[in-house]
Amino acid sequence: MSGAARRERPEPPAPLGAPTVDAHTHLDACGCVDGADVTAVMDRAAAVGVTRAVTIADDLDSARWVVRAAHWDERVAAAVALHPTRTAAVTDGEFAEIERLAGDPRVVAVGETGLDYHWDHSPPPAQQASFRWHIDLAKRLGKPLMIHDRDAHEDVLEILRDEGAPGSVVFHCFSGDAAMARECSDAGYLLSFAGPVTFKSSHALREAAVVVPEGQLLVETDAPFLTPHPYRGRANEPYCLPWTVRVLAALRGVSDERLAESAGRNAERVFRLAELPPITPTIRPGAAGSRSA
Repeated sequence: MSGAARRERPEPPAPLGAPTVDAHTHLDACGCVDGADVTAVMDRAAAVGVTRAVTIADDLDSARWVVRAAHWDERVAAAVALHPTRTAAVTDGEFAEIERLAGDPRVVAVGETGLDYHWDHSPPPAQQASFRWHIDLAKRLGKPLMIHDRDAHEDVLEILRDEGAPGSVVFHCFSGDAAMARECSDAGYLLSFAGPVTFKSSHALREAAVVVPEGQLLVETDAPFLTPHPYRGRANEPYCLPWTVRVLAALRGVSDERLAESAGRNAERVFRLAELPPITPTIRPGAAGSRSA
């Protein structure tokens, strides 16, 4: 497949029969620059039943941008943190700015934070120290903790036990097996499933998706990454979420409508989306367009 074909967006899926929420996406990485771009992405999503999205930061520039994006469109909320692969050398000033941004009323979670032992970008001790700091921040702010966990299951769970988990914990793009899903569910954590659950080779992940209680399951795109089957490798956006919803529904033996509705209801509850203040009138679409502004 050519590079141009990989970047092309798929044709939209059939609309869902009930509205739902994309619990984890990266609108800046999807190519959004300003409010007009964000509105266009959310309009495409709304047309297929994805009525809200949480856009996630992975570094400080991104954190500044996602907070602005959450003030550009009522359908968008934000989460801010430093991704574990960005923690090799973090200053006190950078942590302080993340804390300030996380306090914005349209920021609904601290994330994505956690551990990533797949990539050799940040040493494990730095990742673990940053993860502990973010756990404490989530508890102090009373906001959910959104976890990135790649090839680090045991250490992530051990640090959560050691530090004491916040009131709400979300494992974004859950990648464990059924045993881990049960352990996380028993601890009260929410598990969010993305495109990989649609891959037919993801046997352990599909088994995990079946055992999660309905009240603890979320759905996400992680766009522009992890585009669901049958469009793996193409550009991903929140409007692609129905493909993941339909596979999860089939695996769990429920209707698409029930899966969409329950996952959306869970996202509304854990992120307190009904409590978000109206968008700030002083921050308008098109203002401060670059990520680093």
